[in-house]
Amino acid sequence: MTTTSQKPLFNTVLVANRGEIACRVIRTLRALGIRSVAVYSDADAGARHVREADVAVRIGPASAAESYLKIEAIIQACRETGAEAVHPGYGFLSENVDFARALEKAAITFIGPGVESLNVMGDKIRSKNHVAGYGVPVVPGIAEPGMTDAQLIEAAAGVGFPLLIKPSAGGGGKGMHIVERPEELEATLATARRVAASAFGDDTLFLERLVLTPRHIEVQVLADNHGNVIFLGERECSLQRRHQKVIEEAPSPLLESLPDGAAVRARIGEAACNAARSIHYSGAGTVEFLVSDNAPDEFFFMEMNTRLQVEHPVTEMVTGVDLVEWQVRIAAGEELTVRQDDVVLNGHSVEARVYAEIPEKSFLPSTGTVLLLDELPGDADGTVRVDSALLEGLEISSSYDPMISKVIAWGEDRTAALDTLDAALAGYTALGVDTNVEYLRLLINDADVRAGRLDTGLIERKMPDFAFRRVCDFEVVAAALFAEATDEHDAQSAGEGPWRRRDGWRLGARAPRRISIGTADGGVATVAVSGGAGQGTAAVTVDGGPQQRASFRLYGRNRAELNLGGEAREYSLAPVSRGHAAPDRSNPAPSVPTALFLGNGGWSCRLEVLTRETRLARVLAAIQREEGAADPAVRSPMPGTVVSVSVSDGDHVEAGQVLLSVEAMKMEHQLVAPLDGTVHISAASGDLVKADQVLATVHPAAAAEPSAAEDAVEESVIAMGAGD
Repeated sequence: MTTTSQKPLFNTVLVANRGEIACRVIRTLRALGIRSVAVYSDADAGARHVREADVAVRIGPASAAESYLKIEAIIQACRETGAEAVHPGYGFLSENVDFARALEKAAITFIGPGVESLNVMGDKIRSKNHVAGYGVPVVPGIAEPGMTDAQLIEAAAGVGFPLLIKPSAGGGGKGMHIVERPEELEATLATARRVAASAFGDDTLFLERLVLTPRHIEVQVLADNHGNVIFLGERECSLQRRHQKVIEEAPSPLLESLPDGAAVRARIGEAACNAARSIHYSGAGTVEFLVSDNAPDEFFFMEMNTRLQVEHPVTEMVTGVDLVEWQVRIAAGEELTVRQDDVVLNGHSVEARVYAEIPEKSFLPSTGTVLLLDELPGDADGTVRVDSALLEGLEISSSYDPMISKVIAWGEDRTAALDTLDAALAGYTALGVDTNVEYLRLLINDADVRAGRLDTGLIERKMPDFAFRRVCDFEVVAAALFAEATDEHDAQSAGEGPWRRRDGWRLGARAPRRISIGTADGGVATVAVSGGAGQGTAAVTVDGGPQQRASFRLYGRNRAELNLGGEAREYSLAPVSRGHAAPDRSNPAPSVPTALFLGNGGWSCRLEVLTRETRLARVLAAIQREEGAADPAVRSPMPGTVVSVSVSDGDHVEAGQVLLSVEAMKMEHQLVAPLDGTVHISAASGDLVKADQVLATVHPAAAAEPSAAEDAVEESVIAMGAGD
């Protein structure tokens, strides 16, 4: 839906954000003919939003507190560029009432609601009590400002268990904790306060009854400054992990399944509009409700997000309304020309959030450099949209949220939308960093998800049953033959080698060569390669297994086809070579790779080409693991900040005891003792740490002397590698 208004809009708008949402806002500003200004931290100097904006201004170092959250830096950037308005996106300063006040004082328009709305809805305790006075149903609980831990513990009995701890100033699920039993409450309150204070600068907490088998349904509203308020249907956001949404869709399959679904939609929509009217809301906002699966005609207000939501594209896909455009127009004083009767939900849309993380390792955030990128299928015909800020060569930093893009699909019905999303994810390639794409495909193809049987606890229940793909002989052989091909290229570098032909490769007639490949779990596979008579063919064995015929062909842009034992598979690939952080397009194989990223069907893996020394180190480590020997070193899983140290240097600790907590990518990771013993702490709260940095070491009470059997094993391992 478009507007025919000829009222002048802004000449220049500054986007006070980063990542995919900054790129998305810039896209609409460009369509409206508005000059866009990007801001960036040192970590984002080469980011996509910086490249796509008309003007870009540096605002500080990587730390969000010194850049994207620094109000005076944003206002100074506005003054330098002549920006008349600021679009805050989501997160960072988007719901910060002090930011809105500062912009107002500087005579700069905030593309969002007024100070009153931000003030009321920015505090969950205040907002809950406020909307209850306007007939909006709320979840039972205790929500009073300034309550101490002791007061909350005392009040918890009246709320009942299980209950939910929520930070009053927070959003996006951060700092929320489920407490099953009274004895867990005190320690969990301490964690929740620490997280809330770190994330929001406010450690105020409140308690709510935990609604069993809850569904998270939210309503998109639009309101102008002329008294018009409408809602644009609802979104189902029940598929969550750690209170963070993973899959969102519109409309809700729950409401679609009800005989009186249209009536329930009208009721929940009117409740959302009443919440917006109660604070004289202006712009785009979202009112979030909890709905019990056991009583789907009942709903309870959770909070109102006074900003654009991450999942706004699914609403745009089914309504045709550009929410960012209306945010800009409303902030410029235009009247909302879309009436409630104009809102029609057409088809179904589903969004998947792509995160840089490792699902198999408890969703540990991942960092890395994007070496190869292909996000959007060429035959999508408008049914697939990708909101992304990724670029080849972009480094994924630990300084910010791990969400790197969103894949959104549309279909005539829910099944068609899920099928389209699955196909889009299967073709999504981002090599060089671990992502959750394979996990997203497993999730949207789960039987309960397909049937629309959703609740906020589904992911935790289903996760243990998901069959994640493992590296098999195909990937190991592909990596070995790729390494062999690049070795051949180096040997023929003076002439026209097979890489320059790009039509295959040839192995010379020589004795079999053993190539050792390392997997991400520390394993080792050895591939014996013997040259064959035909172009691109070889005889291979893996770890001494049966010999198989293999052919390997490179084609297109970083694509390969492997035929092993009569079965063919295609891969995207991105090598990492010494001295090269990313593939050199002018010379696709600059040297023998040290590692290779392979991708297929949304799944990817990283394989190392091992030297004799690195192979022996892996084999010895594997033997130690098999014998149950624990690594005494406690390492940081990624770059981050130590936020707490739970023990003192020299303390006796037990295996599994929490030693430290490290915050990275907006998440707190608890590091535990690997064994019983005496702990030596080598980091303090507030320290910035690197990935794999040793933060603590646990010394066992008595170190055993190596046995004769262990000595024999080590000698045999050394002998095994002597001939390579």
